Amino acid sequence: MPWTRWLLLLLCWGATSGQYQQRQPEVDDLSPAVVRADSRRQRSPPPVEPLDFGFVPAAVYDTHAYYEPGAIGILFHMVHAFLYVIQPNSFPQDLIVKVIQQNMGGIKLEEWRKPENVVLLLQGVYYEAGFLVCASIGIIFMVIVPVLGMCFCVCRCCENCGGEMHQRQRKNADCQRGFFTASLVATTIFIILGVLIAYAANHNISSHIKSTRRFINTNMRDLRTFANNTPAQIEYLTAQYTTAKNKVLSELDNIGPLLGGRIHSQLEKEVVPSLDTALRMAGAMRETKEALESVSSSLQILQEGTEKLKDSLSGERASLSNTLSDPACTNGAVSPSCNAIRSTLFQLGINADFSKLPDVNFALANVHTLLKTDLSNIVQKGYSSFNDTPTLVKEQTKNIVSGVKGMLDKIGFEINGFAKMFPVEASLANFTIFLNNEQKRIESYYPQLDQMDFYRWIGCVAVLCMVVLIMAFNVLGLMCGTCGYDKQATPTTRGCLSNTGGNLLLAGVSFSFIFAWMLMAIVTTLFVAGGNLEKLMCEPLANRQLFKIIDTPFLVHPTKKNFLPGMLFQNPNIDLTLGSMYRECFENNGLYHALQLETMFNINSFLNRTVYNKDLAKVFEGVQVDLQDITLLEQAGRDNLINFANSGIGLIDYEAYLAEVNKGVTLVDLLTFSTDLEAQADQLPRGALENALKGHASSIRQIHREHVVPIDQAMSTLTQSIKLLQRTSSDLPVKVTNILSAIDASEYLITNNASHVVKQETKGYVQSLVGYFKQYTDWVQNSLTAEVAQCKPISNIVDSMEIVGCSFVLDSVNTFWFGLGGCSILLIPSIIFSIKLAKYYRRMDTEDVFEE
Repeated sequence: MPWTRWLLLLLCWGATSGQYQQRQPEVDDLSPAVVRADSRRQRSPPPVEPLDFGFVPAAVYDTHAYYEPGAIGILFHMVHAFLYVIQPNSFPQDLIVKVIQQNMGGIKLEEWRKPENVVLLLQGVYYEAGFLVCASIGIIFMVIVPVLGMCFCVCRCCENCGGEMHQRQRKNADCQRGFFTASLVATTIFIILGVLIAYAANHNISSHIKSTRRFINTNMRDLRTFANNTPAQIEYLTAQYTTAKNKVLSELDNIGPLLGGRIHSQLEKEVVPSLDTALRMAGAMRETKEALESVSSSLQILQEGTEKLKDSLSGERASLSNTLSDPACTNGAVSPSCNAIRSTLFQLGINADFSKLPDVNFALANVHTLLKTDLSNIVQKGYSSFNDTPTLVKEQTKNIVSGVKGMLDKIGFEINGFAKMFPVEASLANFTIFLNNEQKRIESYYPQLDQMDFYRWIGCVAVLCMVVLIMAFNVLGLMCGTCGYDKQATPTTRGCLSNTGGNLLLAGVSFSFIFAWMLMAIVTTLFVAGGNLEKLMCEPLANRQLFKIIDTPFLVHPTKKNFLPGMLFQNPNIDLTLGSMYRECFENNGLYHALQLETMFNINSFLNRTVYNKDLAKVFEGVQVDLQDITLLEQAGRDNLINFANSGIGLIDYEAYLAEVNKGVTLVDLLTFSTDLEAQADQLPRGALENALKGHASSIRQIHREHVVPIDQAMSTLTQSIKLLQRTSSDLPVKVTNILSAIDASEYLITNNASHVVKQETKGYVQSLVGYFKQYTDWVQNSLTAEVAQCKPISNIVDSMEIVGCSFVLDSVNTFWFGLGGCSILLIPSIIFSIKLAKYYRRMDTEDVFEE
């Protein structure tokens, strides 16, 4: 029908091609960069984030194609086991395929004489050997039983075959009667059991006819659900293009931070370190100025302090010399101590002479002049100029972004237009109407089906009633014979009840001969038909071997490879099999994937023309970002660095400073000198001399506190500043030259090699945009494979047919002939035992008489 093809064409619109996915480059993962504390570096763009397309509206199907037979399943298993004993051979797949292929033009009688057909015939006979043997036995039974019955009747009419109304007296007569009675009872019980089995199977068919209606209703309802949900699912797929489109639009609106950030991240590896060194040099200039000021002030303090210290020590030395000139020092006991003190007076003098050190005023003046130019601000301008790369990219790609947005809108229109090309609603409405009409047509057969099932049920019951009638004669005969039997009565004097029992048993024998062959005819017919259907249809359908036959290449025609695509699409070369389609539908995958519709409709060209638009890449190939306006270091900053290298701090005699500082302020440690002086004074006799010397020791300590301690502090500060200046001035011109060279190299990189970086990062940016569309198409592919137009109803129809045909009907039919066949076979021993036992119950005309 035409609408079915429209439906199949519609389902294929959103598929992505496997070939294009293989050709598409993978989107590069971008690792996020660490944000600098000074915020000069930009964050690297994150990887392509996964998009959330939500869930396709799912269809809920009502059919549960599963059947559990319950207690009667035990009987089914018994029948299956019996059939396996009869037919243990595996499914003859190759044989069936050869038979079909060699007889595709029709079976002609003369062709059976061909050797290959004779071989096939022999293989078929071998496979059917078990059924043929059992069928032969059944046919023999059907022929022999009536003949035997006729012979038996004629024989008894001639008073043979037990027809003579005379019973010979035997010593073991009671034993034989008991054996025949027990045997007939057991046989009757087994026959009744067979009747019950056959009746249960007959009733099982009728009871499950109503379940068949349930399967039909649920399957039809599932097909309508399939038809009604598919348009909504397809509409959902088309609508989700907006998700990818909006994400791409968001990326385009942020092209500055994203693409510009990528370019910035690549260039900053060379640019930022050079600016960092320049910024550190600006800090070094400020530290140099502070160090020079410290040196200048410390030098002034030291020069003034050493002059004052020199005067104080000279006065103290003169005063101490006068004290030692006291007549008391001429005393013989005191004289050695005084002489010893007098010999150390020369130590009261200064050691370091800071007046000879040159000042640093020239270098300090130069540095003061340099700092009038704010090098840090100039470097920060370089940072700011470089960090404006995202803004430059955004401004210079404004026209390109607007063009790409227009292309995205056009792609959306094309997708919606493609979906609207097909009469979806009309096609599915026709499909729904078709389903409703078919369901009504099927339901119109329900009364006829019920009537046919009723007739079938009546017929089966009538057949069972034949066996029940025979069993009724057997049971009544056993009851009457057993109850009316009198051991004291002779064969000619047996009672009426006993005689009636014997007659009933013979009546059962008569009906057995009449019905047994009919029953066997029914059993043989059902056995051959049902057994072969079970072995050749139901079992291979259950294990899906039947699909392998249908899917055999070139089965129906030498030039047509596959049957199913040839029937559906008139293209037998498509690699589509019934087994694969059933398997996909059984797993509730999409119809598009199950029928391999991608081989029928060229979606690649549509996707390449729309979602994977090559014009998108071409537009971005023309991106030109001009970064020549970026200035990392102005000329004033360059001059400032050069002047700093020539500021004169490298001409300072740092060794002279350090040598003078390392000398120490005084020739001797004044505290030690004063301590030794007090110790010598303690050795003198108490008096004015002792007190005078201790006074001088105290004065020397005071000089140390007032003059030496501040000088030491100034010397420590001077030492630190001199060492700092020495480190800063070490190879200063070389350092400045390296900084300027690095900045020149960075500016050259920006000016001349930025185009390569721009092209490389633009390619990565475009790949990230394409990555969002790839996510969309991958999602569409996965949705079409597993979620859109889920074809579970198709596999449910196959499974439902298997359940109805095999489990409901065929298993019950096979169980019916199994039970009825047992009854038919057991009628033979029933006849024998009934005839033998009737002799003991019937009233005889003559009997053996023994005279004493």
